[in-house]
Amino acid sequence: MDRLVRIVKERKDNPYAGDFNRFEVELGERLREVGREILRDELERADVDAEAVLIDGVTHRRVLRGTETYMTTMGAVAVERTLYQDHTDPSERAVAALEPRLGVIGGFWTPAAAKQATWVVSQMTPGLSEELFRRVGNMTPSKSTLDRLPKLVSENWEDDRKAFEAELRSVTVVPEGTASIAVSLDGVMAAHKDGEAVATRERAAEEGRTSQGPAGYREVGCATISFCDEDGEMISAIRFARMPEYKKSSLKTSLLAELRSVWEQRPDIPVVKVADGAADNWDFLAKQIPVGHEVVDFFHAAEHLGEAIAAAYGDGTRETRLRFQELREVLLDDEGGVERVIRALDYLKKKHPRRKRIVQALGYFRRHRKRMRYAQMRAQDLPVGSGPVEAACKTLVSQRMKQSGMRWGQEGGQAILTTRGWTQSDRFDQAWALVSATFQLQVTTLDNVVALRAPPKARA
Repeated sequence: MDRLVRIVKERKDNPYAGDFNRFEVELGERLREVGREILRDELERADVDAEAVLIDGVTHRRVLRGTETYMTTMGAVAVERTLYQDHTDPSERAVAALEPRLGVIGGFWTPAAAKQATWVVSQMTPGLSEELFRRVGNMTPSKSTLDRLPKLVSENWEDDRKAFEAELRSVTVVPEGTASIAVSLDGVMAAHKDGEAVATRERAAEEGRTSQGPAGYREVGCATISFCDEDGEMISAIRFARMPEYKKSSLKTSLLAELRSVWEQRPDIPVVKVADGAADNWDFLAKQIPVGHEVVDFFHAAEHLGEAIAAAYGDGTRETRLRFQELREVLLDDEGGVERVIRALDYLKKKHPRRKRIVQALGYFRRHRKRMRYAQMRAQDLPVGSGPVEAACKTLVSQRMKQSGMRWGQEGGQAILTTRGWTQSDRFDQAWALVSATFQLQVTTLDNVVALRAPPKARA
């Protein structure tokens, strides 16, 4: 405090003296130094020095006193505190009573510091996060510490995920001006630590075949519920993703629960189910969500159309561009557009019967013709694209998890997807309040503790 007062007084007495940049940096450091001293006092006051304590109902006995460094929003603070051991399980890590009392995370992070760091590391790599905090100057966590933090948070979240998600749904409000709700399901491939890339290649070689697709990659599932205005434009969205799992089972369960919660608020708002042509996605959307319009994402349909036309007239040719633009407008704007496109593709198939892309596209349009009523949907101001879920695949997964050299395990990947999903759904603060509370436990001091010897064995 004395140093802080002195530099402020010097500047006040002679405001034009010295380097303003140096003054600003030094002032910030002195303020943080004062903050660290106050936080150290508060941490020490939260400590308990007794023979024994109850932590979340379990008796712990005092073993020693020692100094530990905690990361706060003002920086690292060293605190001397008493450690206690669970008397029923000596293999358990000794713990300071102040940690569960205050909700310290991982024996290192104060709750506010952990919240800041979790948000940052969900947006960028631990290495960049470390540099960001160094440049900002308030905290100095290491890359490895930042890497572990989301996993600690996610572990507690996953333990009670269904209940936490129900809490988030209970406070979600359908935005004002919502005219339709778009429900989408998709996936994106990401490098997986357990993807068995080498084993996959070896099995293919033993069977005398070439391994198809990116061995070592598995599909991360993405889902969105988008609130759209009367022009079909998105107002806001709930985005979430799950690491690879059989048929996206937990992702579909969460999506359905979210939609039911929205239905309870606004049963009058029309629902539009939007996806690409993947059979598993439509099996879920059509059967598990019985109410609502079904539409194949227009941009996926246009992509299939473009590939078929290019197969007939050649990639990048003038004829391909003109024909694609013509049929694309027909598909989007004409009431019977999909039927005209099917006839055009059938003609190309007869003309080029060995062009696989034409045959595949024709089958695609025939399978989904009832989901390609784009002109009718647009006339009702309903969305015809899966842009929100495509954006989720890109911004929620790819931008963070598909950088050079990255491979993800199940737990580490889900930790990033969970916390990043909170951010992109405007739910980070609510979700953090729920999960951070799980690190705070009841601590009770036990007085007059007497060590009792075990009774002697009875003589035979």
